[in-house]
Amino acid sequence: MTPELKKETDRKLENYRKLNQTAKKNQILFVGSSLMEMFPVEEFIKERNLPLIVYNRGVGGYKTEDLLKALQVCVYDLSPRRIFINIGTNDLSDASISLEQMISNYDRILSDIQSNLPGVELYIMAYYPVNYEAATDEMKPCLQIRNNAKIALANTEVMKLAQKHNAKYIDVNAALTDREGNLKAEYTIEGMHINRNGYLSILDDVLKYVSEPAWK
Repeated sequence: MTPELKKETDRKLENYRKLNQTAKKNQILFVGSSLMEMFPVEEFIKERNLPLIVYNRGVGGYKTEDLLKALQVCVYDLSPRRIFINIGTNDLSDASISLEQMISNYDRILSDIQSNLPGVELYIMAYYPVNYEAATDEMKPCLQIRNNAKIALANTEVMKLAQKHNAKYIDVNAALTDREGNLKAEYTIEGMHINRNGYLSILDDVLKYVSEPAWK
């Protein structure tokens, strides 16, 4: 993480720390990196006048190791009853981080959460596809590392993690994916991140899980 990005993530974390002071406990939490931070789920729920309280504590640039260090602010301060997690895509973009290392960190995240929040309901979200052909020149080198084959392999491993931790693995990618298995060009900003219409396309699928009855 560059010094500039570290400064920005620290700023976001401090803002979340302040927001948490007035947030309601025992609600629904979305947490992860930029693909979660950019999901305007709180806004969508307000627009639909749904009787749900959802907090988004995603932090752009976070890797699994960063979330491990920030669990107090991003998760525990809120004492959520249900958590949706999408973390690890920045690990997949870093050729120096092995898939095994990423999964090990993810495993530690889930274990830590379950230890601190007994009975919490965990939803492990499948990683979204990317689109190399629709990528900007600046993004293409990253997507040569973080390609759809690597994402598919990571999703297989994350699915195993969900089973290990009695969490739900959810894949809401159908509406985002074209016939070739890529992120639809009309839904991406630069080949990797998703625009508002893209998030809208998966909203109903996500809300099915957000609003489903408690597990127990």
